[in-house]
Amino acid sequence: MYGLSVGISHVGDTLPDPVYALLSGLNGATVGIIALAAVNLAGRAITDKITRILVFLAGGLGMLYRSLWYYPVLMAAAGLTTMTWDLRWLQTSILYIRQQWTRFRRRWQGSKESPVAQLEHGKTDHKSWPTSSTSTCAVNKPLPSPPQNSETSTLAESHLNPHLIAVPLSKFAIIPPPAATTLPTSNPEPCSTECTIFPTLISTRLGSAILAIFIASFLVIILIRALLSHTTRLYHLFASLYLAGTIIFGGGPVVIPLLREYIVAPGWVSPRDFLLGLAIIQSFPGPNFNFVVYLGALAVKNTGASSFIGALLAFLAMYLPGMLVMVGLLGLWSRLAEKAWFLAVLRGVNASAVGLVFTAVYKLWEIGLVGSEGMGGAAGAEKGGMPLGGDPWLVFITAGAFVGGKWFNVSAPVAILSGGVAGVLKWAVVESIVR
Repeated sequence: MYGLSVGISHVGDTLPDPVYALLSGLNGATVGIIALAAVNLAGRAITDKITRILVFLAGGLGMLYRSLWYYPVLMAAAGLTTMTWDLRWLQTSILYIRQQWTRFRRRWQGSKESPVAQLEHGKTDHKSWPTSSTSTCAVNKPLPSPPQNSETSTLAESHLNPHLIAVPLSKFAIIPPPAATTLPTSNPEPCSTECTIFPTLISTRLGSAILAIFIASFLVIILIRALLSHTTRLYHLFASLYLAGTIIFGGGPVVIPLLREYIVAPGWVSPRDFLLGLAIIQSFPGPNFNFVVYLGALAVKNTGASSFIGALLAFLAMYLPGMLVMVGLLGLWSRLAEKAWFLAVLRGVNASAVGLVFTAVYKLWEIGLVGSEGMGGAAGAEKGGMPLGGDPWLVFITAGAFVGGKWFNVSAPVAILSGGVAGVLKWAVVESIVR
């Protein structure tokens, strides 16, 4: 990608029309492949109604607003939602309020009636009253206790203790394992490495220290970026990509709209060069995060700094946050994996990240058409791209990439390259007809 950035930096402002047709076809097929990835991810992330709702809301709300803090807030809100749902805080609170309200109404209605009226309405247990045929001993004799079983005892305890409420559990509720019924032996067998999810590669203390270093570095970098306006382009580039690498969940498709906002909006990279690199990288192997190498080299153009330094800083800023978080969590995973709240938060964050992939599909659709027959290729590219829906042939390419990958096992590189070829063929047919 660094070599591609060096080549693009020497390209003129205007490209031949076949090149724009090729890039538009590549972008159309790319949107189809990312849409297929979003559908497949949603099939694994959606496990119940609450995750289905979160995927829908994250995808829809992500299209409405763009800001540095917006995506993290959406993911944090989704994590809190699933934690509240899985731990049944909301359901338990509602049932407790309803139970207290029912008791209050019964007591209020009973206090209004006299004892004689209560007896006439059958609200008093008159069978327990002493009669002439019963003796004092029979009256004072305690009644036999009812048969105890798990269901009746739970309900009885829930009525006696207002803090213990019988709540039906769903299959996604996380409940602790039952207590051991047998005493431990004097010589327990040592647990092998198969008993744990991950072997202990990093200690808990080291993992906590790594996470603390990451959080401190993140705060320092963002504060300097916000408070000092006269920093160099290199620092602003590093800080922006460090923030993007921190808040991104869900893989490469989600990062594309953020990169366009952080790199293109300030004017560091032209919309045309951004779309050129985006179209070409989709046909290359490797993650989309490699796109930042291309953007970092172009962002420091005409600043006096080396393009290699810009590419290296962009690479480190994008990959370093994820590496620090992953290594730090390895030291804490043995403890966090047993926490119900942690697993519930991960479920919500994963669902919102999948929804943001659908947001990326929409945003890429809106800028995929490079050039316009009525405006000229260069003008269309300089405007930052136009919606793919402006050309029905590109809509057909997008649908073809989705269908090919979904039902005919066409690999992503083949589908994307086929989209580029289809774009050039359409241009050739139109040119032959016009001539």
